[in-house]
Amino acid sequence: MRKSAKLILFVFGILIAATVAIFVGMSAQSFAVTKIDFIGRAIFPTGSPFQGTEIGGLSGITYDAEKQVYYAISDDRSSKAPARFYSLKINLASGKLEKEKIEFTGVTTLLDENGKSFPELSLDPEGIAFTGNSVFVSSEGDVDRQIAPFIKEFSLDGKLLKTLVIPEVFLPDDKGTKGIRNNLAFESLTLTADRKYLFTATENATVQDGAVPSLETGSPCRILRYDAVSGNPDASFAYITEPLPAGANPLGKLTSNGLVDLVAIEDNRLLSLERAFSLETGVTVKLFEISLEKADRIEAIESLKTRISEVSPAQKRLLLDLETLKIPLDNIEGLTFGPELADGSRGLILVSDNNFSPLQETQILGFKIKVQKTS
Repeated sequence: MRKSAKLILFVFGILIAATVAIFVGMSAQSFAVTKIDFIGRAIFPTGSPFQGTEIGGLSGITYDAEKQVYYAISDDRSSKAPARFYSLKINLASGKLEKEKIEFTGVTTLLDENGKSFPELSLDPEGIAFTGNSVFVSSEGDVDRQIAPFIKEFSLDGKLLKTLVIPEVFLPDDKGTKGIRNNLAFESLTLTADRKYLFTATENATVQDGAVPSLETGSPCRILRYDAVSGNPDASFAYITEPLPAGANPLGKLTSNGLVDLVAIEDNRLLSLERAFSLETGVTVKLFEISLEKADRIEAIESLKTRISEVSPAQKRLLLDLETLKIPLDNIEGLTFGPELADGSRGLILVSDNNFSPLQETQILGFKIKVQKTS
């Protein structure tokens, strides 16, 4: 080989190495939340009508940045109206969230594989994530009625596009010895910004993984990660909820604490929303930043019950206990990032599920959140 050719190859090799180093450096970059500020609350009373439906049950929300539209899933099980999601505008240009700047603009009925609305009580939609031209929706199913949970992709006009595979570890058996607990399954759903990964999680532990929260200990949930392109399950991680709020009665019929939503900051860093309730303490809501960087993968572990001490779970950092806001809180269950604001922060929106109860209300809470590069 001529010296000139060798020189060219040598220089080319240096360039390739430098390029690889740059991309490795980029992948090693990490981001963290540095500030969060409350910017307002809006209330829609139970019974508020819209296009022939009753607004309510808002259990998840996601944001379409190109259209500047939010999509909020209702957990109505096709009982009051067909299973659906709402489109709404939330104008945060002033840096504040105000009811006058919120407008519901559309309602979309979810359609099954036959192109028809879902039959009553055949699903329990809880989470929603925007893909760029469609939405993923998660359903908790109904263990008592032997209705399996699902994650499905729908077009923005409600047509069913794809159904993802649910790993066997999450599916209940006839004996009640494994799988999700009733009403404690896939509440959460989020896509990474590059649309590479889709995340969901159980609200509490599966039957074989452990117990629901107590006053002393939390519940070991499973975070499930999908390859969003192929739609195949990719990995699982443990997430430990907080214990029940101090003062709650663990024997009470309405006592719980669970992981109700996630929003991805990057591949290994997310925000998590935990919501607790008891008759004694009322609603408690906490927002965490979590990291999966040092979390063990657990998809090959069938039961965590006797092995939880061996597993490194997602690391958690409390960002905000909403009790410190000193405002009445309803059943907050959903969150999403919104637009970039004038000061460089991002909007963050939380929504509540009013259970269609006259004793509750639909709340939309607004925050400004700053996420900065740390490395």
